Amino acid sequence: MSVTGKKRLPIGIQTFSEIIDGGYYYVDKTPVIERLVQQNKYYFLSRPRRFGKSLLLDTLRCLFEGRKTLFEGLYLHDRWDWQQTHPVIRLSFGSGVMRTREELDERIRHQLRKSREYLDLPTTPKTDIPGEFSDLLELAHQATGQPVVLLIDEYDKPILDNLLAPEKARELREGLKNLYSVIKDADPHLHLVLITGVSKFSKVSLFSGLNNLNDITLDTPFNTICGYTDDDIDRVFAPELPGLDRDEIRRWYNGYRWGGPEMTSVYNPFDVLLLLQKREFGPYWFESATPTFLVDILQRRGVFTPQLDRLQAKAQLLGRFDVDDITTEGLLFQTGYITIKDVLEPMLGFKLYTLGFPNREVESSLNDLLLPVLGISQSEAQTHQLSLLDILQRHDLAGLEAHLKALYAGLPHDWYRNNPIARYEGHYASVFYSHFAALGLDITVEDASHHGRVDMTVEAFGHLYLFEFKVVEQLPEGKALEQIQARGYADKYRATGKPIHLIGVEFSREKRQIVAFDTATESPP
Repeated sequence: MSVTGKKRLPIGIQTFSEIIDGGYYYVDKTPVIERLVQQNKYYFLSRPRRFGKSLLLDTLRCLFEGRKTLFEGLYLHDRWDWQQTHPVIRLSFGSGVMRTREELDERIRHQLRKSREYLDLPTTPKTDIPGEFSDLLELAHQATGQPVVLLIDEYDKPILDNLLAPEKARELREGLKNLYSVIKDADPHLHLVLITGVSKFSKVSLFSGLNNLNDITLDTPFNTICGYTDDDIDRVFAPELPGLDRDEIRRWYNGYRWGGPEMTSVYNPFDVLLLLQKREFGPYWFESATPTFLVDILQRRGVFTPQLDRLQAKAQLLGRFDVDDITTEGLLFQTGYITIKDVLEPMLGFKLYTLGFPNREVESSLNDLLLPVLGISQSEAQTHQLSLLDILQRHDLAGLEAHLKALYAGLPHDWYRNNPIARYEGHYASVFYSHFAALGLDITVEDASHHGRVDMTVEAFGHLYLFEFKVVEQLPEGKALEQIQARGYADKYRATGKPIHLIGVEFSREKRQIVAFDTATESPP
């Protein structure tokens, strides 16, 4: 540690011993790990990429190997039986991309061989992969007299890497099922099993017969097992915070929940560490590898982008993920682009989750990524965004009208013919919302008041903009602004003391253009 109290930032480091011995910051997850190892035997945990799953598994490996000195000063140091060790077998599919069953089988055999060498076990006659895996678990148990701790990281990555080629994805799924099917019958040789990944494939498709696999993804006791809490930021990283706006750190990177609103929300560690190093805000997690299959699937399904911040889904839908059966809600939730905002239980045992963007980074970045899906190329999007930013800084309503009409006029006619989203009236609102959201502005969709819901509220540079959208056949009807005024949507904002702009926007279905942009401004008293 330096004289300033600062340590090194563990960016990209997934090895527990390197973090501890190398003088890096470490957020102590051993209180949650204690709950994990005491309650059950077979676990499954889903978290988005770069949330610390690999570090969690490596911490478990060091615990069960009895590496006591590494845990000095941590919660579990004086609460763990260091005399009781277990052989640890760790498999990971995180590195590289496998495109065929042969490549997958070769990777599996390589890892089984390395595990055998690591544990100094004798070789056995060559057999198929289930036979080799089964022999490895049994031999490790026999050689040490203790059952095995089995840790599997990125268990689903070979399938996810091939989702846009379903036949390959199914082929690789069968290869993984061939490996994982061993776990059920190996029960006498296992002490603890933890399987982690991004998605949650059904037990039938990947873990045949392993019915006692406990999915802790949405369990309250394990909500913070990965990621940093507010307390972690303030306490562990306190020396790094001076000079950074703490509220903005929260607004940009906090907000992930795997449970109801009463649960502690967490930050993505990758974002926080890069912010602390670079000292400027940016979409670090989003830019680190947004999967191409995500945008492709959203484009094919014609997603109404304003709804992404207020989706609803049953628990079963959030947990369903397979090559031929991926719900939009499940895909976005499991990959980390939306999170749980609220949980209702209208009937006992029936949980309904309200989902939305976790933070500003994800909302602005995903909408920016989706603009080409809506017909605005990336090169044009930047020009339009700079123009919008300038107009909002000047609070120029006439300029805003001209800008938005030019935006819609630029949508190519071929795009309307070829893109399924054009069949939805919501396309007009999607373009509008995503264009604003990509700037990272404060936006509320369907903002509720006691009079009803205004379609979109934007706060920018000290001013408030209330938008109501209507779709007309051809000619303007003037009903959008009329509705804002008649229903008193602005009432709840007057106490803010900010200028309020009421804007009624009407789109012509026939002309594919804004045909009315009616405004009224209320200045603060």
